[in-house]
Amino acid sequence: MNSLKLSKLSLAIVMGLAMTSGVYAQDEESDAAEEERTEGASELERIEVTARRRSESLQDVPLSVTALSGENLEQAGAQDITYLNQVVPNTTMEISRGTSNTLTAFIRGIGQQDPVAGFEAGVGIYIDDVYLNRPQAAVLDIYDVERIEVLRGPQGTLYGRNTIGGAVKYVTKRLGHEPSASIRASVGSYSQADLVVKAETPIGDSLAIGGAVATFNRDGFGKNLTTGADNYNKDVLAARASMEWTPTDSLFMRLSGDYYKDDSNPVGGHRLIPGLFSGAPVLDDVYDSRGGMQGENETEQQGLSLLLEYDINPNWLFKSITAWREDDTIQQIDFDALPPVDLDVATIYDNEQFSQEFQLNFTGEIVSGVTGFYYLDANAFGPFDVRLFETGDLIGAPGLNAFTLGDVDTETWSVFADASFDLGGWFDLATDLELSLGGRYTSDKRSSRVLRQTMLGASTWFGGDPVVLATTSDFDGSETFTDFTPRASLAWKPNRDHNLYVSWSQGFKGGSFDPRGLTTATPDFNGDGTISEDEVFEFMKFEPEEVETWEIGAKSSFADGRVSTNVALFHSDYTNIQVPGSIGVDTTGDGISDTFAGVTTNAGAATVQGAELELSAMLGSNLATTGDELSTMLALGYIDADYDQFIAAVTDPATGSTALEDVSDQRVFQNTPDWTGHLNLRYDVPMALFSHDGLFSVIGAWSYRGKTHQFEIPSQFLDQEAYSLYDLNLVWQRADGRYQIGLHGRNLSDEQYKTSGYVFATPDGSASTLGLEGVMNAFYAPPRTITLTGTINF
Repeated sequence: MNSLKLSKLSLAIVMGLAMTSGVYAQDEESDAAEEERTEGASELERIEVTARRRSESLQDVPLSVTALSGENLEQAGAQDITYLNQVVPNTTMEISRGTSNTLTAFIRGIGQQDPVAGFEAGVGIYIDDVYLNRPQAAVLDIYDVERIEVLRGPQGTLYGRNTIGGAVKYVTKRLGHEPSASIRASVGSYSQADLVVKAETPIGDSLAIGGAVATFNRDGFGKNLTTGADNYNKDVLAARASMEWTPTDSLFMRLSGDYYKDDSNPVGGHRLIPGLFSGAPVLDDVYDSRGGMQGENETEQQGLSLLLEYDINPNWLFKSITAWREDDTIQQIDFDALPPVDLDVATIYDNEQFSQEFQLNFTGEIVSGVTGFYYLDANAFGPFDVRLFETGDLIGAPGLNAFTLGDVDTETWSVFADASFDLGGWFDLATDLELSLGGRYTSDKRSSRVLRQTMLGASTWFGGDPVVLATTSDFDGSETFTDFTPRASLAWKPNRDHNLYVSWSQGFKGGSFDPRGLTTATPDFNGDGTISEDEVFEFMKFEPEEVETWEIGAKSSFADGRVSTNVALFHSDYTNIQVPGSIGVDTTGDGISDTFAGVTTNAGAATVQGAELELSAMLGSNLATTGDELSTMLALGYIDADYDQFIAAVTDPATGSTALEDVSDQRVFQNTPDWTGHLNLRYDVPMALFSHDGLFSVIGAWSYRGKTHQFEIPSQFLDQEAYSLYDLNLVWQRADGRYQIGLHGRNLSDEQYKTSGYVFATPDGSASTLGLEGVMNAFYAPPRTITLTGTINF
């Protein structure tokens, strides 16, 4: 680590220790004093989470968890799950390149950028405890949500699918015991027009039904100058419904379903370099594009889940979670973002999954824990055309198409257990001391069919009648990856206001086969002059990832509950890192790339370490007189992520020979800025409106992200420099909660910042590596928007 990074990390550690020094500086309060709070003084809201499979205060959980309530998300003007990108430290949640609803998620440097079949997510996304196996349609709109929990670090001993980087839990509201309904409407910039209608009612004493329907609509931030269509528009219909049955005091069942339809236009990228073949200039507006692709572009997703909870007795709870989901996406992605068919990709994502989870939870005075079994059977099917028509015209193969079909089956099962022991109660100590131990055994079986063909014309999947010239991959393989991942933590509460912990955990993400692999490019590993099936198998396969993480943290409360701080320092040893990519390939030796190949590297090792601070404070209140109140929230994250070993094939330009070398000093972590920050300042004042008493809130926010690399190789074009965002929200809510009006301004400084990109060009942008025009394209986050929202609760 260089001296600058070391000084930054030291600063973060000192800052964290300074915030927790009160643990040792304060005299221990007597039991009576701990119970006594200043009369009339308000405290921070107590946040309940289920991160450890039981309801407990966020401050009592010895894990790095951020919890955001649905009410706070709504008042902050959050529109979808990518809002977490601004407020959660060391976390990236962005819309994937060339899409309107596919999610790219990274936590503490671990994630997955490529959404094609065969790659597992590094960050697990859950809707009501149901794991989403694929990232398509995972950019969840925020409606009908009780809270969102973000767990940082390896997860797997407590629930669901093992996830190596962390988990995001989207928790919807359970139904109430009284009939109710609400309508929320929003209008805003770019002709935004959203509507959310929710209703629920009990039927008798034991049954209740409810549901929500939402439509989200917006014109584009820019235009496709070739087709005339809006670019970055939104056209989404979503719905959820549930039925809850409580036949006895000990049995609860919930049947729920959801539906999602996205008819937004194809998202065109902004070229950062002129056309290398046509000379087309770079456009002035970063939200405009010039791609000429047209055709069907939509995503449809639906799912069903059945939750059963049975209280065997006051200590034992049995839980079953059964779920089925499927989604179908067809996309038109114009890589070159120009009218000619130079590098145009038409793709289909067809995903289906079935999962079953059983849990047995125990809660006692001394021991609490969970043991369970998880099963997932999933298929990801994805044919796509890579149309290189301009290249084909140049080399005498009009309609040149590098067609690829990837069909990946995943069958995985796991057994897991996690138990917490109250050592203080067990040994009759004068302090609270908790030991937690957990482990998970995972078996991941991946079966892949990869078919690649060079053809003339669009494939039959997209209405064509092609001529097949050659089959360049015809692979069918299967492999089972297994691992045991343990976890341990020790938490100490010197008094009721402080919780200090240390934890150690391991994480695992299964390997697979690259669905874009070119088997004809398999090297002769053993040098015998032939390519065997075993060599092809090893060439197509990539190995599982593993991580080992140490964390120390402190969760503290000060000033009679008016200030809380969560501090965490972590260190991870990350090995066999899966880094997917693709390159242009010249199969004829004429110096022109006429196809491409997937290249997935297992980078040998990396060290990821950093610090996180989350602070909430009530800065002042005058409840006894006017009721005014000032509060703040601060989230800071620092991360130092460096490759220790990254073996790659390097070609000597002088001799043309290729050799394997360690290029770790030339590689960087994707989607992992060194610093992230968020500061929220809120002022609440009682205010009557339309002769009704209520509360008026002014919520200002600043968010910061350091320099972000889009790929493992730094790019002077695509890398996003550090930037800040400024938001302002004005919210009035009637005292009885029936009416709420909000005016939300986001990205008020109109910052233009990149979130993703494509590259098929040399680093300096002077030559193309696939297609003739060169691809160095970026996709951007929304510009400044203003939204007016009104809610009526019945």
